[in-house]
Amino acid sequence: MFLDRFIQYIRHEKRYSPHTVSAYESDLEQFMLFLNPPGTTPQVTHPSEITHHDIRNWMVLLMDNQLLARSVNRKIATLRKYFKFLLQEGEVTANPTSRINAPKVPKSLPTVVDGVKLTGMLDGGMDTGDIPVFADDFAGVRDKLIIEMLFGTGMRLAEITGLKEADINFYESTVKVLGKRNKQRIIPLNTELVLLLKRYLELKKSENFNNNSLMLLVTNKGADAYPKLIYLTVQKYLSHISTQDKKSPHVLRHTFATSLLNGGADLNAIKELLGHANLSATQIYTHNSVERLKSIYKQAHPKA
Repeated sequence: MFLDRFIQYIRHEKRYSPHTVSAYESDLEQFMLFLNPPGTTPQVTHPSEITHHDIRNWMVLLMDNQLLARSVNRKIATLRKYFKFLLQEGEVTANPTSRINAPKVPKSLPTVVDGVKLTGMLDGGMDTGDIPVFADDFAGVRDKLIIEMLFGTGMRLAEITGLKEADINFYESTVKVLGKRNKQRIIPLNTELVLLLKRYLELKKSENFNNNSLMLLVTNKGADAYPKLIYLTVQKYLSHISTQDKKSPHVLRHTFATSLLNGGADLNAIKELLGHANLSATQIYTHNSVERLKSIYKQAHPKA
């Protein structure tokens, strides 16, 4: 009952993305199963019975199961949000997560793909066998649009999935994006992306889909595009230019930001384009730039 109320709260009042809501729900259900394993007599029947010892024991189990510190921290953050909600609702009088110290997360650089190779694939559309990577039909143009849009705007997965046709302003060559915490931002579109959007919308119209979806991206049958479709599309095409394990929409977001920084863009401008709430989240990309300079130094300097 309490979990359902919390999920409704973050879905409808906080307007969290479907992906975030799903993650919160999964984390909380996992924690509840830890407290009350199936086939046993329930030990916890009300959230007020949960102690910081219960949470610590769960953390130990997660880490014993080789879960990364970053993932453990995310689950603890879910519990913090849940108990904050319960405090507001008057269901508990204390937040047990306040006595929990999150495990330290080793710093890692954002994963990016080679911008030159990515641009070559998008501009030439050819793979190593001189066969076009992107077909010239509706599905092929849509797939190319997905890659171009993510690399050209730095949007998040939930943001591109939620785009409507009306969010595209062809007169201004911009797109209106609804980001985290319901915050809107305007992102400029390059000329090639504008032309690709027009081509895609022409093909979409010619398909004569029955449902007349208002969403920008749709499936081959005209239904609203879903996160898994976007993810699999990115994974498929990045495989043409990269052998790295990570091939996700967020990798293209990282590549967008890193490319801008390496090109001399102002960090505050990148922050606004990415929709970050504060500059500290954007500063991680400066590390990639430093690593690039180190690489150039090692290759070029005679004493490196």
